[in-house]
Amino acid sequence: MRARIRAWIEFLGDQFWLRPALVVLACIGLAQAAVWLETAHIAGYDPSSPDANWGWAGGAEGARALLSAVASSTIGVAGTTFSITIAALTLASNQMGPRLLRNFVRDARNQLVLGIFLGTFAYALMVLRTVRTVEEDTFVPHLAVSGAVLLALVSLGTLVWFVHHVAISINVETVVDAVHRDLCAAVEARTRDEADVQPPATAPNGAPVAPAAGGYLQAVDTESLANWAHERRVVLALRVRPGDFVPRGFPVAFLSAGVEDAAEAVARSLTFGRRPAALQDLEYSVRQLVEIAVRALSPGINDPMTAGSVLDHLGDALCRIAPRHLPTGAVAREGRVVLVHPVTDYDGLCDAMFHMIRQNAAGSVHVLARMLDVLARAAEVERLTSRLSELGRHADLVLAAARRDVADPNDLADLEERHARFVQVRTGAGRSVV
Repeated sequence: MRARIRAWIEFLGDQFWLRPALVVLACIGLAQAAVWLETAHIAGYDPSSPDANWGWAGGAEGARALLSAVASSTIGVAGTTFSITIAALTLASNQMGPRLLRNFVRDARNQLVLGIFLGTFAYALMVLRTVRTVEEDTFVPHLAVSGAVLLALVSLGTLVWFVHHVAISINVETVVDAVHRDLCAAVEARTRDEADVQPPATAPNGAPVAPAAGGYLQAVDTESLANWAHERRVVLALRVRPGDFVPRGFPVAFLSAGVEDAAEAVARSLTFGRRPAALQDLEYSVRQLVEIAVRALSPGINDPMTAGSVLDHLGDALCRIAPRHLPTGAVAREGRVVLVHPVTDYDGLCDAMFHMIRQNAAGSVHVLARMLDVLARAAEVERLTSRLSELGRHADLVLAAARRDVADPNDLADLEERHARFVQVRTGAGRSVV
């Protein structure tokens, strides 16, 4: 249940309308409160003591003109803001990939800017309806009108800041850095300080379990599943992990023995959606970074510098993983493994990071050289022989790609020299393995 709640919160973060709607409701409540303070004579304009008054001190016609100007101008600026946002989304989709749209849509700053403009419009509209002239029993909410002036000034400053923010946010280095921060947070959350228990040599392949729902698996409540399996004295083996697409009716798990409520228990613990989510998927941000690099290496863009920057950030993630342990996918209760589920291992993580970039580099000496340098840096801080072997495998693949695609003998000699330095670093690191 906890994983499903987190997935629901993650889903709410993808809704572009949520924060603007909350800001609009807050501004409507503020307008109602300001008008009520005026009608209750708690605050506002007192004609008997003009020296004690502050804020708006004009009449009904002036208040109506001011509120109308604030409302009409802010709703126009809100439309412009929305157009700028759509243009930024289009640019990001074309240059960096459609999957990066999620990062722009989830940006709370873009949502709050739109909310401030729409909220100011709603505030001015709610106050405008209360202004009455002499023919209508004169009433001018001076405090509320002063609030409209203040919100108009806030909207003006917000517009200037928003133009600056959009200009920075569509910079590819800013996007790469933002996705890299998400990857670092995922590494911190999805890795362990100590090694998990090891899964059994053979997973159960008895009674299959197929939930009624399907789609992209976004979250798995492993604790609830482990508790359920422990209570039933069975071993449950999941076949899918967050990020996988599960067809409807596909058997997602096997049990060591048949249990009546198995389908219901598994269905309660799995959260499906229409798109992948970053909640429990360690490779989600990796795929986003790789997509940026692959787009940069396409003939239409041809930007190897961006691909090299992506490789640097991926190498940083590998260095952060070096002192930590990846989960094994086994959950034990009272010393007995009751749940086995697939997880991202080091080999799969390296494959996700480097395979597509290397395949699309196609003779780009800069990218291949940067990849060898990144692998050497990761090998220098890594101490596990199995991980060093995996890094060596990718370094060998880079050298093989260079010998196949690089025609210049000088460039090829440089890449071979870098590969030799990697081997030297790897050998030195291997001697330190404890």
